[in-house]
Amino acid sequence: MNGGSSGAVAIAAPRKSGIDVLQRMTRKILPYAGSVILGLLLWQFAASFLPGVVFASPARVFEHLVGAFASGELPIRFAHSVQHMILGMLLALLVGIPVGMIMGRSETAFHMLNPVVTAIFSIPSVAFVPFLIIWFGIFFEARVALVFVMAVFDIIITVTAGARNIEPRIIQAAKSFGASRRLTFTRVLLPASLPFLMTALRIGAIRSVNGMITAELFFAAVNLGEYMEDASAAFDSAAMLSVVFCLALFGLLIQELIKYAETRLLPWHVRD
Repeated sequence: MNGGSSGAVAIAAPRKSGIDVLQRMTRKILPYAGSVILGLLLWQFAASFLPGVVFASPARVFEHLVGAFASGELPIRFAHSVQHMILGMLLALLVGIPVGMIMGRSETAFHMLNPVVTAIFSIPSVAFVPFLIIWFGIFFEARVALVFVMAVFDIIITVTAGARNIEPRIIQAAKSFGASRRLTFTRVLLPASLPFLMTALRIGAIRSVNGMITAELFFAAVNLGEYMEDASAAFDSAAMLSVVFCLALFGLLIQELIKYAETRLLPWHVRD
């Protein structure tokens, strides 16, 4: 008998052909582009029935954006606004993820903290504005604090729900093999937690974008908030909708970047 034939037979993994990749891209890109085009058409349709001073058309908004970006005014204001958004979101993640994990994995902590978290979460975030003004003033620190408040409870609740749904049997399996607490956390709990941690990141990022513009409208009007207030005083709906449009694109970009990171980190979890 030939010795080579008695060895293990290597089975080549199927390669993705160019046609398969193109089909998958088409399946994703066409509906995505169709959604954007449909949204713009609906926007144009609604604008055709309203005066331009009330609701600007996409063409007018695009024209305003070209001028605002050419002058550099809108990008500079946007860059300044993003600063307190990023800081507030990072603080919310630093607090929300550990608290959510503790609540999710400890019944005692869950029963102690869940009523408080749920009660505070039910309060509209803008109701905290007067308190934040007293505690932090009306400038950068207050804006960071409002972003934090608007994002942290969503993160806590998402992480808690995910941590509580981790299968107990995988924890028991790790313990039965003699895994220490540290090893169980790093090799079992953390990988099992990644899907809902990414979900918490997506929710927290969008809530932070909401908090970014809300803070600039409710506290001292600066950056994008000042831009919108000046446009409102001049009845310039194109300028106001330009900011709204940029915020929508910014939120969409953040979501797509997180989804891309999720496909790289969790290919077994993300549906193709």
